Amino acid sequence: MTAVEVAAPAKVNLTLHVTGRRGDGYHLIDSLVAFAPVHDRLVIGSGPSLELAVTGPESAMVPTGTQNLAVKAAALVHGSTGSSLLLEKRLPVAAGVGGGSADAAAVLRGLAARDEALPAIARNALALGADVPMCLACRPCRVGGIGEEITFVDLPSLPAVLVNPRTPVSTARVFARLERRDNGHMPGSLPPARDVPGVIEWLSEQRNDLEPAALEEAPVIADVLAVLRTSPGCGLARVSGSGATCFGLFDDERLARAAGIRIAALHPEWWLATGKLGDQSQLASPRACPG
Repeated sequence: MTAVEVAAPAKVNLTLHVTGRRGDGYHLIDSLVAFAPVHDRLVIGSGPSLELAVTGPESAMVPTGTQNLAVKAAALVHGSTGSSLLLEKRLPVAAGVGGGSADAAAVLRGLAARDEALPAIARNALALGADVPMCLACRPCRVGGIGEEITFVDLPSLPAVLVNPRTPVSTARVFARLERRDNGHMPGSLPPARDVPGVIEWLSEQRNDLEPAALEEAPVIADVLAVLRTSPGCGLARVSGSGATCFGLFDDERLARAAGIRIAALHPEWWLATGKLGDQSQLASPRACPG
């Protein structure tokens, strides 16, 4: 059977308002999410048993057993047989950009394309984690509930620099540090502006309610934000998700590239990517490859 290749783009929480907590412990959110061109790569083939091989520059901390979300996604669809997975890991681990969830969503998209079963697969996405439905959608969206309420939104492509200081951050530990879990929602209409400066201005009036807790958990995040905020042309710098990845938004792609070069020279030990955040749905489309 033909193998399929799927990209798993980085998820960026442009905003993240924590608005409540359910009785089962899951937090309620109101988040504006976009996706970056930087991504993991998965090749999904067929085999007598479910297997995962991991390569790539960020592979060192990635589990290959049943605790890996990509494996869980394949098992959810086919049980312990039928899928051979190759993951080229390019996104940092425990970084606030949905790496594991993006991988799981990519497996679901790939299996859906191969087996023509997308509706049934989409219904099971939330069982793999709160970030998986939004990563399955792989388009700019407003996310509510615990992650299952998806409303697509129109955004211009936003020139950005993503930076991670290579400090893994536990999402559970960040949530545990929250002082409030009943913060306000975003406005009902978002964002009203359609040009990049207007969107950045609107985003500046919103929040990531996890950012103070993330800074307590990993103080090095403050250094990342400081470097981004002092970069010429940076209109907004914020933590994505629970960190430690931060993003800087720029009015101009040229300024974003220049900032990326500057930051990479100052901190070659940090992970860094530049590109436009926006509609990365083209990356979500699986393609056949020899296998």
